[in-house]
Order: sequence, then C-alpha cells, then structure tokens
Amino acid sequence: MKIFHNVILVILILMSLAAGAAKVMHVPQEVAFFTGAGLSVFWLMVLGIVQIVGATLAGFLKTRLIGAILMMGAFLTSSIVILINGDMAFAAFSLLPALLSAFITKQHLAHKR
Repeated sequence: MKIFHNVILVILILMSLAAGAAKVMHVPQEVAFFTGAGLSVFWLMVLGIVQIVGATLAGFLKTRLIGAILMMGAFLTSSIVILINGDMAFAAFSLLPALLSAFITKQHLAHKR
C-alpha cells in the first residue's frame, strides 16, 4: 500500500506542477480555455501558483497535508471550470486528480494517528 501511495503522490505532484506551469506561463490554450469560462488572467495565474505551491509542499512529509489540500482545491477548481465550459465527460474525468489528492490527505491524516 505504501508503494501505491507514493506512486499516486508522485503522479499528482507532477500533474500539479505541469498544470500550474502551463497557467503561470500563459500557455495560449490554457488562457483561452479559462478566460472563455469567465476566469480572468489574474485568477488563472493565482490558480497556477496554488498548483505549483501545493505540489512543492506535498513533496515534503512535514508539509504534505497542506500541499495535498492545495492540490485538491486547485484540481477541483479546474474541474468546475471545465464543467462550466459544458464538457461534462471531461469534467468528470478531471475530478480524478482531486479525488486522489483527497486520498493522499486521508492517508496522511490516518498515518498521523
């Protein structure tokens, strides 16, 4: 179970870093997609920074809980934006990283007890 947990954690960290970097670097597809849903470029940048910070914090045991929570919130926000754009299937699939972040959060809390 520990190997599974670590693999999921590494995948989530990489996904969050990649998604955050795309937003912070203003990749045209990201900007068009999120501004099309009504999110300003400023909030797109904030979301990207949250994803990067969350991924960075999740990489360290001491800050893993807050990092996983930040990643979960950012992935959930992205899923909501996708849903607003009307792509129900992709929005449902996009909830997977948020759910996996919740799993990491739960595992971390269970380990603390």
